[in-house]
Amino acid sequence: MHNNGSDILTGIVLAGGLSSRMGHDKTRIHVHGDSEPDLLVYTCKLLETVCPEVWISSRDVKPHADGYLWVKDEIEGKGPIGGVMTSLRAAQGPVLVLSCDLPFMNASMLEKLIAFWKQKPEGTLHTTYIQEETGFIEALVSIYEFKALPLFEQAVDDGMYKLSRVVPKEQQHCLPYVQQDSLPFFNVNYPADLEMARRIIAAI
Repeated sequence: MHNNGSDILTGIVLAGGLSSRMGHDKTRIHVHGDSEPDLLVYTCKLLETVCPEVWISSRDVKPHADGYLWVKDEIEGKGPIGGVMTSLRAAQGPVLVLSCDLPFMNASMLEKLIAFWKQKPEGTLHTTYIQEETGFIEALVSIYEFKALPLFEQAVDDGMYKLSRVVPKEQQHCLPYVQQDSLPFFNVNYPADLEMARRIIAAI
Protein backbone atom coordinates (compact mmCIF):
# COMPACT_ATOMS: atom_id res chain seq x y z
CA MET A 1 0.00 0.00 0.00
CA HIS A 2 1.19 3.51 -0.57
CA ASN A 3 0.80 6.75 1.30
CA ASN A 4 -1.60 9.03 -0.52
CA GLY A 5 -1.18 12.77 -0.67
CA SER A 6 -3.73 14.43 1.56
CA ASP A 7 -6.02 15.36 -1.34
CA ILE A 8 -5.68 12.29 -3.54
CA LEU A 9 -9.00 10.54 -3.44
CA THR A 10 -8.96 6.73 -3.64
CA GLY A 11 -12.15 5.19 -5.02
CA ILE A 12 -13.40 2.22 -3.01
CA VAL A 13 -16.06 -0.14 -4.36
CA LEU A 14 -17.82 -1.83 -1.45
CA ALA A 15 -18.50 -5.35 -2.68
CA GLY A 16 -18.38 -7.19 0.61
CA GLY A 17 -22.03 -7.98 1.23
CA LEU A 18 -23.24 -11.55 1.36
CA SER A 19 -26.15 -10.77 -1.00
CA SER A 20 -28.34 -12.88 1.29
CA ARG A 21 -31.45 -10.86 0.47
CA MET A 22 -30.89 -11.28 -3.26
CA GLY A 23 -30.25 -15.01 -2.99
CA HIS A 24 -27.19 -14.95 -5.27
CA ASP A 25 -24.05 -12.85 -5.83
CA LYS A 26 -25.33 -9.43 -6.83
CA THR A 27 -21.91 -8.18 -7.95
CA ARG A 28 -22.36 -10.38 -11.05
CA ILE A 29 -25.83 -9.12 -11.97
CA HIS A 30 -26.12 -7.49 -15.39
CA VAL A 31 -28.82 -4.89 -14.75
CA HIS A 32 -28.21 -2.93 -17.94
CA GLY A 33 -28.38 -5.95 -20.26
CA ASP A 34 -26.33 -9.11 -20.77
CA SER A 35 -23.74 -7.45 -23.00
CA GLU A 36 -23.20 -4.58 -20.53
CA PRO A 37 -20.84 -4.77 -17.50
CA ASP A 38 -22.13 -6.45 -14.34
CA LEU A 39 -22.73 -4.33 -11.22
CA LEU A 40 -19.20 -4.72 -9.84
CA VAL A 41 -17.45 -3.78 -13.10
CA TYR A 42 -19.99 -0.98 -13.74
CA THR A 43 -19.20 0.54 -10.33
CA CYS A 44 -15.42 0.21 -10.79
CA LYS A 45 -15.57 1.91 -14.19
CA LEU A 46 -17.79 4.67 -12.81
CA LEU A 47 -15.36 5.43 -9.99
CA GLU A 48 -12.49 5.42 -12.48
CA THR A 49 -14.04 8.47 -14.15
CA VAL A 50 -13.53 10.54 -10.97
CA CYS A 51 -10.72 8.88 -8.97
CA PRO A 52 -7.09 8.29 -9.99
CA GLU A 53 -7.14 4.88 -8.32
CA VAL A 54 -9.94 2.38 -7.67
CA TRP A 55 -9.82 -0.50 -5.20
CA ILE A 56 -12.37 -3.20 -4.38
CA SER A 57 -13.22 -3.86 -0.75
CA SER A 58 -14.74 -7.26 -0.01
CA ARG A 59 -14.69 -10.20 2.35
CA ASP A 60 -12.52 -13.27 1.81
CA VAL A 61 -13.72 -13.98 -1.72
CA LYS A 62 -11.47 -12.42 -4.34
CA PRO A 63 -13.54 -10.13 -6.59
CA HIS A 64 -13.95 -11.21 -10.21
CA ALA A 65 -13.18 -7.76 -11.68
CA ASP A 66 -9.55 -7.85 -12.84
CA GLY A 67 -7.04 -5.03 -12.69
CA TYR A 68 -8.11 -3.54 -9.36
CA LEU A 69 -6.39 -3.76 -6.01
CA TRP A 70 -8.36 -5.97 -3.61
CA VAL A 71 -8.64 -4.74 -0.04
CA LYS A 72 -9.82 -7.64 2.12
CA ASP A 73 -12.01 -6.79 5.12
CA GLU A 74 -10.12 -7.01 8.41
CA ILE A 75 -13.33 -7.81 10.25
CA GLU A 76 -15.81 -10.25 8.82
CA GLY A 77 -19.57 -10.05 8.72
CA LYS A 78 -19.98 -6.57 10.19
CA GLY A 79 -21.23 -4.90 7.04
CA PRO A 80 -19.65 -1.94 5.25
CA ILE A 81 -18.09 -0.45 8.37
CA GLY A 82 -15.25 -2.98 8.24
CA GLY A 83 -14.65 -2.32 4.56
CA VAL A 84 -14.42 1.44 5.05
CA MET A 85 -12.15 1.07 8.08
CA THR A 86 -9.78 -1.31 6.24
CA SER A 87 -9.77 0.96 3.17
CA LEU A 88 -8.94 4.09 5.18
CA ARG A 89 -6.08 2.27 6.84
CA ALA A 90 -4.76 1.09 3.47
CA ALA A 91 -5.20 4.42 1.66
CA GLN A 92 -3.76 6.64 4.42
CA GLY A 93 -5.85 9.37 2.85
CA PRO A 94 -9.45 10.23 1.94
CA VAL A 95 -11.62 7.56 0.28
CA LEU A 96 -14.70 7.88 -1.90
CA VAL A 97 -16.78 4.81 -1.12
CA LEU A 98 -19.50 3.54 -3.39
CA SER A 99 -21.69 0.52 -2.83
CA CYS A 100 -21.67 -1.89 -5.79
CA ASP A 101 -25.47 -2.19 -5.96
CA LEU A 102 -26.39 1.25 -7.37
CA PRO A 103 -27.16 0.70 -11.09
CA PHE A 104 -28.27 4.31 -11.66
CA MET A 105 -25.42 6.12 -9.94
CA ASN A 106 -23.62 8.35 -12.44
CA ALA A 107 -20.46 10.39 -12.84
CA SER A 108 -22.17 13.76 -12.45
CA MET A 109 -23.49 12.82 -8.98
CA LEU A 110 -19.97 11.79 -7.96
CA GLU A 111 -18.44 14.93 -9.47
CA LYS A 112 -20.95 17.05 -7.55
CA LEU A 113 -20.02 15.26 -4.33
CA ILE A 114 -16.29 15.77 -4.93
CA ALA A 115 -16.78 19.50 -5.70
CA PHE A 116 -18.80 19.80 -2.47
CA TRP A 117 -16.06 17.91 -0.58
CA LYS A 118 -13.45 20.37 -1.81
CA GLN A 119 -15.37 23.16 -0.07
CA LYS A 120 -15.76 21.30 3.21
CA PRO A 121 -15.47 23.23 6.47
CA GLU A 122 -12.50 22.67 8.77
CA GLY A 123 -12.97 19.53 10.89
CA THR A 124 -15.20 17.68 8.41
CA LEU A 125 -14.61 13.90 8.46
CA HIS A 126 -17.50 12.69 6.30
CA THR A 127 -18.91 14.30 3.13
CA THR A 128 -22.13 12.80 1.82
CA TYR A 129 -25.57 13.29 0.30
CA ILE A 130 -28.61 13.83 2.53
CA GLN A 131 -32.21 13.17 1.54
CA GLU A 132 -33.94 16.50 2.16
CA GLU A 133 -37.39 15.18 3.07
CA THR A 134 -36.27 12.36 5.38
CA GLY A 135 -32.84 13.46 6.66
CA PHE A 136 -31.47 10.08 5.55
CA ILE A 137 -27.74 10.23 4.78
CA GLU A 138 -26.20 8.19 1.97
CA ALA A 139 -23.39 6.57 3.96
CA LEU A 140 -22.60 4.24 1.03
CA VAL A 141 -22.03 7.17 -1.37
CA SER A 142 -19.59 9.13 0.74
CA ILE A 143 -16.14 10.57 1.17
CA TYR A 144 -14.47 9.65 4.47
CA GLU A 145 -11.32 11.43 5.67
CA PHE A 146 -8.31 9.48 6.91
CA LYS A 147 -8.74 11.29 10.25
CA ALA A 148 -12.07 9.46 10.68
CA LEU A 149 -10.19 6.16 11.16
CA PRO A 150 -10.11 6.35 15.00
CA LEU A 151 -13.89 6.85 14.99
CA PHE A 152 -14.30 3.65 12.96
CA GLU A 153 -12.00 1.75 15.30
CA GLN A 154 -13.95 3.07 18.29
CA ALA A 155 -17.30 2.12 16.74
CA VAL A 156 -16.09 -1.43 16.11
CA ASP A 157 -14.71 -1.68 19.67
CA ASP A 158 -18.11 -0.55 20.94
CA GLY A 159 -19.95 -3.07 18.74
CA MET A 160 -21.68 -0.26 16.82
CA TYR A 161 -21.86 -1.23 13.15
CA LYS A 162 -24.19 1.42 11.71
CA LEU A 163 -22.10 3.24 9.11
CA SER A 164 -24.20 6.42 9.11
CA ARG A 165 -23.57 6.92 12.83
CA VAL A 166 -19.77 6.54 12.93
CA VAL A 167 -19.04 10.23 12.33
CA PRO A 168 -20.89 12.70 14.58
CA LYS A 169 -23.33 15.05 12.81
CA GLU A 170 -21.21 18.12 13.52
CA GLN A 171 -18.32 16.56 11.55
CA GLN A 172 -20.51 15.65 8.57
CA HIS A 173 -20.75 17.86 5.47
CA CYS A 174 -24.06 16.99 3.78
CA LEU A 175 -25.25 17.87 0.28
CA PRO A 176 -29.07 17.82 0.11
CA TYR A 177 -31.07 16.21 -2.68
CA VAL A 178 -34.85 15.87 -3.04
CA GLN A 179 -36.85 12.68 -3.35
CA GLN A 180 -37.67 13.25 -7.01
CA ASP A 181 -33.92 13.17 -7.75
CA SER A 182 -33.31 9.96 -5.83
CA LEU A 183 -32.94 7.49 -8.74
CA PRO A 184 -29.09 7.39 -8.52
CA PHE A 185 -29.46 6.11 -4.93
CA PHE A 186 -31.80 3.26 -5.89
CA ASN A 187 -30.11 0.09 -4.70
CA VAL A 188 -30.65 -3.50 -5.70
CA ASN A 189 -31.06 -5.64 -2.57
CA TYR A 190 -33.97 -7.93 -3.35
CA PRO A 191 -35.13 -9.75 -6.51
CA ALA A 192 -38.04 -7.26 -6.66
CA ASP A 193 -35.54 -4.35 -6.76
CA LEU A 194 -33.78 -5.97 -9.69
CA GLU A 195 -37.09 -6.38 -11.50
CA MET A 196 -37.90 -2.71 -10.83
CA ALA A 197 -34.44 -1.58 -12.03
CA ARG A 198 -34.84 -3.49 -15.29
CA ARG A 199 -38.27 -1.92 -15.81
CA ILE A 200 -36.84 1.56 -15.23
CA ILE A 201 -34.04 0.89 -17.73
CA ALA A 202 -36.53 -0.38 -20.31
CA ALA A 203 -38.55 2.81 -19.85
CA ILE A 204 -35.65 5.28 -20.04
